Amino acid sequence: MALARAQLRKTLADWGMAEVEFAAVAVLSELVANAVVHARVPPGREIRTRFVPLDGGVRIEVHDASDEPPVPRVPDQSGGYGLTLVSGLSDRWGVEKRRGVGKYVWAVVTAGTGAE
Repeated sequence: MALARAQLRKTLADWGMAEVEFAAVAVLSELVANAVVHARVPPGREIRTRFVPLDGGVRIEVHDASDEPPVPRVPDQSGGYGLTLVSGLSDRWGVEKRRGVGKYVWAVVTAGTGAE
């Protein structure tokens, strides 16, 4: 996860988007953590990230080999805060099927949302 965060920070710096770094890194961390904990992908199937520049922000994608979509939960003492945090820090987020096996979860973070 540390490598993905470092790559996102460098990418945002290269794109001149430091204003969205805090929110984007937090969103990425939650999406990767969800993939690691809940996707339960078979050995040899990596979790991949992709960052796409947008006007004033970034689209963050986390790809995994599980077909199971993330399910938002009502947060309580046992957890369930991840997708609530993603919703609060991003403009929008969603899930899409990949060609073949798996899915990707994406979120759009711009300077106008929880990025400040």
